[in-house]
Amino acid sequence: MTNPEHAPAALTSQRHRTRIDLDQLPPTGAWRPSQTAGNRRFVDVGALQLEAGGKLPEVRLAYETWGRLNAAADNAVLIEHALTGDSHVMGAAGPGHPSAGWWPDVVGPGKAIDTNQWFVVAANVLGGCQGSTGPSSPAPDGTPWGSRFPWITVRDQVAAEIELANQLGISSWANIVGGSMGGHRVLEWAIMAPERVRSICVVASAAQTSADQIAWAHQQMTAIRLDPEFRGGDYYAGQRGPVRGLALARQIAHTTYRSAEELEARFGRLPQHAEDPMLGGRFAVQSYLDHHGSKLAARFDANSYITLSESMITHDVGRDRGGVEAALAEISADALVIAVDSDRLFLPEESERMAAGIPGAGAVGYIRSPHGHDGFLVEHEQVSRHLGRFLRRVAERTSRF
Repeated sequence: MTNPEHAPAALTSQRHRTRIDLDQLPPTGAWRPSQTAGNRRFVDVGALQLEAGGKLPEVRLAYETWGRLNAAADNAVLIEHALTGDSHVMGAAGPGHPSAGWWPDVVGPGKAIDTNQWFVVAANVLGGCQGSTGPSSPAPDGTPWGSRFPWITVRDQVAAEIELANQLGISSWANIVGGSMGGHRVLEWAIMAPERVRSICVVASAAQTSADQIAWAHQQMTAIRLDPEFRGGDYYAGQRGPVRGLALARQIAHTTYRSAEELEARFGRLPQHAEDPMLGGRFAVQSYLDHHGSKLAARFDANSYITLSESMITHDVGRDRGGVEAALAEISADALVIAVDSDRLFLPEESERMAAGIPGAGAVGYIRSPHGHDGFLVEHEQVSRHLGRFLRRVAERTSRF
């Protein structure tokens, strides 16, 4: 071990270094979504009555589309994104889009969700921060909603998407597919509007939030709220928002998105380059989490993170429907349920419960992966194999393209 008395200054200063580098983050008070990112479009769906009471007087959804709607309007596919995703499923990176989409190897011409055949739609979820109405959006008085943004549920999010479908002229979806939090909306669509959903794919998700999932979300929301810059949710006029709290929340979440086996195999106890953990430096896995925390804090709104996490923890398809099994039995759509075998956030047994409860579901399709929950975003070939096979069967029942 290096003797502290003779250690380089770069090492001895590590005890006092800032783990979340604020200099690399934008001031959240100035944060706004790019209104021109990619091929983003917008629909105003009007006022929305909310499940928990009250209403949003004006709701806007941002969305993107690929492919063409056929003459029978029966080849539409809706893709539902996860917690920090958005409408940019595939396409070029640019302002507002740090990457070429979150599922570019699954969606596109000739791919599993083939945009030469299907008219694909993806909307930024209600409560989000990439163009759809959320806490950073203007309230009726012209200032950001902030702490005044109402409690919304998954059912509210789907109600807004139903209005989006109406305005797009889509009376029914050939398929609705979503992973993680997106899978929650898939299930609610199938129950709330069964006549408008012919098939569904639920990937690495669950019919009801578990105590374990609620516990992990609670820690993340608490990390944000304890940031001194959070200011009760009204931080938009400040010089600096709760970027440290948001970055810490992401670190907690990212740990649940990956498996313990993968973290051990990738990082083990290796130090981060020249840093010495015995002198306050970081292990490589700590640097990895720091990176992902800072990366999210640079592109996401802390209030949206809380709002969407709250919609996740209250997710329960069985609420006021006689329980989960009774609700799943109402689903008339053909269904494919996919699980990741190493998922420690949405456990495989939760997928087995959905498949057993949905009358039109077959056996669970498994993604074999060391990557944990994020396997549905990483294992493109396996995901494509499951989705492609299922959608070919759906296409057989759809009018000629």
